[in-house]
Amino acid sequence: MGIHDGHRARLKSEFLARPASFPDHKVLELLLFYANPRADTNPMAHLLMEHFGSLSGVLDANPDDLRKLPGVGEHTIVLLKCAKEVSGRYLNARTGLDDIIHGSTSAVAMLRPYFFGAQRELVYAICMDGKKRVLGIRKVGEGSVNSVSILNRSVVEAALSLNAVHLILAHNHISGLALPSAEDRLTTQHLCEVLALVNVELLDHIIFADDDAVSMRDSGWMDP
Repeated sequence: MGIHDGHRARLKSEFLARPASFPDHKVLELLLFYANPRADTNPMAHLLMEHFGSLSGVLDANPDDLRKLPGVGEHTIVLLKCAKEVSGRYLNARTGLDDIIHGSTSAVAMLRPYFFGAQRELVYAICMDGKKRVLGIRKVGEGSVNSVSILNRSVVEAALSLNAVHLILAHNHISGLALPSAEDRLTTQHLCEVLALVNVELLDHIIFADDDAVSMRDSGWMDP
């Protein structure tokens, strides 16, 4: 029996008893058990958290940046990248495309996985039929961490390819608040007019930032 076996058993039992309230550094320590089967992973967990600032920062970290830390090997890097990938795929799998959008709350829940761990600004469109049943979710734009250019053609093509009647647009702000900029408002108004020409109604434009999301429709930033 290894010298850390007792501690590992206690930590596993503690996690299973209250996973939702388990502290982030302990979640990371527990995860690192499987990359370092015999070592004390507590110091490594604290080192990673202090260096990258948070659990999400650790999971988002570039492999080259992880390699610069003492004691971080390929097993650890692969495990951390795999944990993030599995998390994203799990959230995507929980989001079914047979749902009907009843409002901004259901739209936010459906779109959130698409922005999980994003390090660049992304733009997605939910395309719906006349009953607001989801026909598909299409990526229609991608930009730098500071700005994103939404192409009218991409949005229209996504809507027409799925025979959509209604559409909800969404993009994320990498830094700052989930509040629409003046450019966001102008883009939204212009897209309303462009989509109307092909008989598609833009129902909403939702902005994500970290754990927050703002509906421009609900907030009064879109014309009735």
